Amino acid sequence: MIRPIPFALAALVALSASTSIAQTADTARYAVAYVEINAASLPQATKSFHAYRMAAAAETGFVAFDLFEQLGRAGHFVLVETWRDQAAFDAHQIAASLAALKDALQPIRVSGYDQRPYKTLTVAPARGAAGKNAVAVVSHVDIGGGPQMDVPAMLRKLAEASRAEPGNVRFDITQHMMRANHFTVVEVWADQQALDRHAAAAHTKQYRDDVQPGTGSPLDERAYRRVE
Repeated sequence: MIRPIPFALAALVALSASTSIAQTADTARYAVAYVEINAASLPQATKSFHAYRMAAAAETGFVAFDLFEQLGRAGHFVLVETWRDQAAFDAHQIAASLAALKDALQPIRVSGYDQRPYKTLTVAPARGAAGKNAVAVVSHVDIGGGPQMDVPAMLRKLAEASRAEPGNVRFDITQHMMRANHFTVVEVWADQQALDRHAAAAHTKQYRDDVQPGTGSPLDERAYRRVE
């Protein structure tokens, strides 16, 4: 599972300052959770996830729920939830739906239910529906010490360029609520070919070259399929 990394206070101050000016009225909150399930119990887990989605959707302030399973690693799931605001997010944390999901997963999980809270850095409406060949990518960007740089600006620039690429369905970036040095990127591409083109694009390579000196850990980028 992804663990928080130590970082220099100067880096945190720089990141916080760079985002404070760009804050908007976007009040959305996101819960990104990771859990690994025993391979023999996948049907049971999928049923529990579906029941959770239906229950959460009935709660006040629910916006969206996406479930992804890692390609090549059956049973490794990421849950990405969107809530209208902090109040809705907080209310859901003590809701029966989340408690029921954790109870259902308890006997079949092989890792903890690792959930992290996020706010919007740059999120845009999806550009069409994801088809059966769609590939999702969830990446983690952790900034440690090293040179000061405007990482939020780098990420926004990457998102804008990536959304303009053929085959992009979604490119969203969120920032950890309590650790300003931690970002999660959720991408959806129409197919593997579109993802491959994106990986080789000049703006993608430039972003990776620019951000690498400030990262506190290697880029964590994993491919998933969306579970309906």
